[in-house]
Amino acid sequence: MLRARITLVVIVAVVAAIVVTLATSYRGVSELVAEQIDRSLNDRADAVIAVLPAVLPERSDTIEQLLSADGAAHPLVPGQVSLPVAEADRAVARTGSGTAEYNIELDGLPYGILTKPRPGGGAVMVAQRYQQPERIDNEFLWRTGDITAIAVALSALLSWLAIGRILRPVRRLLAATEQISSTRDLSVPLPPTGRDEIGRLTGSFATMLGALRRSRAQQQRLVQDASHELRTPLTSIRGSAELLQRARGRLDHDDETQVLDTLVKESAALDALVAELVELATDQHTAEEPTVLDLPALAEDCAQRFRHRSGRAITVTADDPAPVLARPRALARCVDNLLSNAIKFSPPDSPIEVRIQHTELTVRDQGPGIAAGDTTAIFDRFYRAANTQGTPGSGLGLAIVGDIVAAHDGTVFAEHGPGARIGFRLPPIDDAGAHRRRRD
Repeated sequence: MLRARITLVVIVAVVAAIVVTLATSYRGVSELVAEQIDRSLNDRADAVIAVLPAVLPERSDTIEQLLSADGAAHPLVPGQVSLPVAEADRAVARTGSGTAEYNIELDGLPYGILTKPRPGGGAVMVAQRYQQPERIDNEFLWRTGDITAIAVALSALLSWLAIGRILRPVRRLLAATEQISSTRDLSVPLPPTGRDEIGRLTGSFATMLGALRRSRAQQQRLVQDASHELRTPLTSIRGSAELLQRARGRLDHDDETQVLDTLVKESAALDALVAELVELATDQHTAEEPTVLDLPALAEDCAQRFRHRSGRAITVTADDPAPVLARPRALARCVDNLLSNAIKFSPPDSPIEVRIQHTELTVRDQGPGIAAGDTTAIFDRFYRAANTQGTPGSGLGLAIVGDIVAAHDGTVFAEHGPGARIGFRLPPIDDAGAHRRRRD
């Protein structure tokens, strides 16, 4: 469970921080207590030396005694426990210089001893019991331990509540995506988006889901339109085949030739329609890597192929052309479709003009032109204008142009008037790179 894992990580981090703080604080407190004991011992020894031969008021936690130059010990308070004399203490009493400081145990209790020389010879030994500092250390450990336990418990509770609140949108998003995965229903609403990372993630999922919905709708429309368009040539082919089957060689030669011509013509139209449907559905040109292209050179190559194929006069002119970033075969298919469309709908002897201006390519013919209300619709799939119903075609050529140009972040256009003027406009290289980075 993600919530429990994150809470555990937070608790471990809090415990680690508290342990480090506790260790540092304990070390600081211990050093402070030790320093205070050393100062207290030193002050007591100085006070004893200052009041001698008088005696300071007795303290329950200290023991004082004098050392003569020969190392003999003389308690300052009668009946008080004598302190053991070490060689270091005798050296201080004998030489009258330096100090001796160390720790011992008396009657099972820890003491710190300080020996300092006294004016006139000998030395003073002062012992102070460490029981009080140890109690301070123990209380510090216990209190900080209690505080640590409370802090850990409080951190766990707050982390559990806070992380649960943070992960609530994630759980909602997970529930929605699981419902979409199990039901295949792309209309399932996603939770509201916010400005944080989770909100941005939800927004990205919403964008992706919208793209999937549009893709499914386009697929369904393509299937419906394709089934409708395929029905016409298939009906014609089936009718011609059934006629030949029923006639069994009894048809006149001219009628039989006409039926066979219909079969060949409709089969070719069906083959072309299927090929365009496959290309439109698979978007095979997206596998190409974009490269820098020279539009006039590309247009001239396409025009040369159509000159040989159709014998038409096709001119290519350029005015301030600019290179574009595009997929070569895909863009060549756009120009081919525009030229094929111009040849199909213009008189056989009329010229066709291809003009490039900056990053815009336009094909103009001398045909019947485009009605004002059809300048946008001609790029829809299977659309056929009223004045072109009798001309063979699938109605997919310009739709393919629109799809390929849109994939290059460009726009298509058509103008009505004498003849047809149809083309596309691509972004300059710098703008094309910016568009691609935004999509990525």
